[in-house]
Amino acid sequence: MAASASTLARLDQIAGAVITAFGLYVAWAAREYPFGTLAEPGPGYLPFVLAMVLAAFGALLALRGRAVPTDRQVRFDDLPHALLLLAVLSAAAYAIERAGYRVTVALMLVFLLAIVERRSVIMSALLAAAMAL
Repeated sequence: MAASASTLARLDQIAGAVITAFGLYVAWAAREYPFGTLAEPGPGYLPFVLAMVLAAFGALLALRGRAVPTDRQVRFDDLPHALLLLAVLSAAAYAIERAGYRVTVALMLVFLLAIVERRSVIMSALLAAAMAL
């Protein structure tokens, strides 16, 4: 069932507003860390800049949400693939402190390339080892 264009426009505007609010919140929270200068940025500099970029794109989405094509359909064909990637990244985030960076990244890449993307196991292992090093 396809959603109407006005519904999709409204969803885009709501999503843009939420993304903008989240970006502004993260920028506000980044003030807890030293900002530094442009020449010597502190630990709060990058989160602030990225949050402001996120907020700007969210605002752009909220403002341009009305420009939705009428034939646009909401489909979730890639949802299982996206959920698998989310699970792998979550497992990697959990394992990285226990197994170490190189082991975690190598195993994650071998799994993603050889199992998920169905590439050659040998090439996947070589690429994973190179990327982990």
